[in-house]
Amino acid sequence: MRKAGNPYYSGPVSDHFDGVRFFNPGGNMPRGFADLLRWQFGGGRAKWPGRYDSPFLQATPDLTVDGDRLRVTMVGHATLLIQVGGVNILTDPVWSHRASPFALFGPHRRNPPGILMDDLPPIDIVLVTHNHYDHLDLDTLSALNDEHAPHVITPLGNDTIIRRAVPDAEISVLDWGDRIDLDDGVVIHAEPCHHWSARRSRDRRMALWAAFVIETPAGKIYHVGDTGFHEGINYRAARAKHGTFRLANLPFGCYEPRWFMESHHQNPEEAVMGMIACGAAHVAGHHWGTFRLTDEGIEEPLQALEAALEKAGIEQARFRPLRPGEVFNVPLSSVAQE
Repeated sequence: MRKAGNPYYSGPVSDHFDGVRFFNPGGNMPRGFADLLRWQFGGGRAKWPGRYDSPFLQATPDLTVDGDRLRVTMVGHATLLIQVGGVNILTDPVWSHRASPFALFGPHRRNPPGILMDDLPPIDIVLVTHNHYDHLDLDTLSALNDEHAPHVITPLGNDTIIRRAVPDAEISVLDWGDRIDLDDGVVIHAEPCHHWSARRSRDRRMALWAAFVIETPAGKIYHVGDTGFHEGINYRAARAKHGTFRLANLPFGCYEPRWFMESHHQNPEEAVMGMIACGAAHVAGHHWGTFRLTDEGIEEPLQALEAALEKAGIEQARFRPLRPGEVFNVPLSSVAQE
């Protein structure tokens, strides 16, 4: 039974749940409505083109990837197909035209998905990091369930939202620090990130947000859907608990204006700092170039990322800003972890 006031979750008070709402320990709350209006009507938003087509063709993935191989294919925004150890994993799947509760209003795609839904291999696992509309899309989850019946793994409270649209979905719900052991030597851990949640104006922070660590026979993957840098606290904690990573999937777009976004969306320089802090040999960069959610120009994240990597002395090839349809065969790296 859910506690009155929270339509999604009821559970014991913890260091990140006050009995009704979740929060970032030692962190910042999302800004309020007055600041939202100040941002929206303050000007400074760069113009985006109506279309921003990827130079890559829509991909047709192999059915499986096994052995020591690890492959990531960009669908768009935060939707990635991870293929490793014979398992196919989708992150925050969104195939809809808009990241919005409305069919005719809200941010729309500037490029088509990098994989047609009909061309997906059998999907075993879906990871949903939090409930913002650019990460949790009920139409997509319903279609995936009809075709693939994947095992959905998500933080506390998001299962309630998903079940309203997909009542027969197989869902596992994790708190920060929880794990689930799957077949084929794959383990999924839910870990903290500095973010927030909302589907509408009155349900802020009533479902949890999380990053995921994916243990596989081919190495460890650190997947972050959305986060503020938060002084690198969560990055260092992930490394202390799990060791270094063969791959980190890190957001590096949707970050301006900083006065509004800094607490919850890291910028490219911070993403590079996060790469170093968690000890990732390689990074698949996401959360840019598909939905215009913030003020920066569509290619500004690329330019800022290049400068940040050069400043840090990191080879550009180690941090790949993926475009729809792009396939990243992640090397078995001997690069020393910073």
